[in-house]
Amino acid sequence: MEILQSYLQQNKERFLEELLALLRIPSVSADPAYKEAVFKTAEYVAQKLKDAGADAVELCPTAGYPIVYGEKIISPNLPTVLVYGHYDVQPPDPLDLWHSPPFEPVVKNEKIYARGSCDDKGQMYMHLKAFEAMMQNNALPCNVKFMIEGEEEVGSNNLGIFVKNNREKLLCDIVLISDTSMIANDVPSITAGLRGLSYMEVEVTGPNRDLHSGVYGGAVANPINILCEMIASLHDENKHITIPGFYDAVRELSAAERQSLNQKPFDEAKYKTDLGIAETWGEKGYTTTERVGIRPTLDVNGIWGGYTGEGAKTVLPSKAKAKISMRLVPNQDSAHISKLFEEHFKKIAPAAVKVKVTAHHGGEAVVTPTDSLAFQAAAEAFETTFGKKPIPTYDGGSIPIVALFKKELHTDTILMGFGLDSDAIHSPNEHYGLFNFYKGIETIPYFYQYYTAKMR
Repeated sequence: MEILQSYLQQNKERFLEELLALLRIPSVSADPAYKEAVFKTAEYVAQKLKDAGADAVELCPTAGYPIVYGEKIISPNLPTVLVYGHYDVQPPDPLDLWHSPPFEPVVKNEKIYARGSCDDKGQMYMHLKAFEAMMQNNALPCNVKFMIEGEEEVGSNNLGIFVKNNREKLLCDIVLISDTSMIANDVPSITAGLRGLSYMEVEVTGPNRDLHSGVYGGAVANPINILCEMIASLHDENKHITIPGFYDAVRELSAAERQSLNQKPFDEAKYKTDLGIAETWGEKGYTTTERVGIRPTLDVNGIWGGYTGEGAKTVLPSKAKAKISMRLVPNQDSAHISKLFEEHFKKIAPAAVKVKVTAHHGGEAVVTPTDSLAFQAAAEAFETTFGKKPIPTYDGGSIPIVALFKKELHTDTILMGFGLDSDAIHSPNEHYGLFNFYKGIETIPYFYQYYTAKMR
């Protein structure tokens, strides 16, 4: 593998410049205003995949944004790795909180600042460059397929259709993804579990038009006030979610399991300092590590209504809206939870308002077996480049397509994340460390090598 290390060192500046060019394209899948840029990003990724040495590279059309596909099949007798990633990014708002423009990447303090730098362009691009290094040095030990989508940040609805219609095309032995994090640059980890997701939008309507709050205030229900009261009632004094049936499928971990989970290195004081908070907050009876890894949650992601412009406008609004997400744990079915939420939210609404509930997207929680050959290969790859064994962790985020791959392709997924929780993904000033970018490119080829050896 020394020849690969030499290749990486010789080309690291080019790799970075290519990533910066990719980050300059504002591929925001949630906003139709960026439609042209999203397609342009797909074309960029496809070209770079072709340049790296992939065959059969194509932009596979969907009802939304295209899926970039490419492959390199060496022999039908060798194992096949399917690499998944996504080229779309979150909206950059609020823009005024960015220290530099979100689509004008800058490298500062050994970090790349830009929307998508970590989630997931930076991590996805590591795989293209690792593949290039192996191809250019005749070091690819197995077959590889790439499937890079453009709708992960809006639910991957069309990916499911694509996977179902292309099972033979996507046939593989293992799926490899880098869209998660590790504990620290000196404490590598591999994600062994992810929470599921149920994402809802609610609308509360009072009068048929905005009203003067002096003339009508006190006589007509204010939808914002009522929405806030309804949302507040979704948790009790112990921060326990009050939706009937919400916890029915949640398995309580044993004392031994909880003790093992809490052995993960975690500095509560540093955590609070990094976030600028005086105390952590959450379900009573659980540690911070447990709250973000093995417990379900309900959070308001956005709330609006009435007048929010400059100055004052004494208005009693006609409508109020909110977006609410629920992170789910194994055995909780996202569709069932969405239904429970809708029924409960409508039930607790007073007669003075009308309520509309819309389910957007969701996905199921997953657990990756830590005793599989693929997991062992990933662990050995991390140990080779970091000099220490990685720790299995359970991440609070959701990647719904992992459950999809298991269902449709009957394949497990290895989550080799190189980001950090402090990388501000989905937030202003998202960033990704140069160390992490280069270390990922260095580590990934070892996974291929070790995995192929174990599968023979």
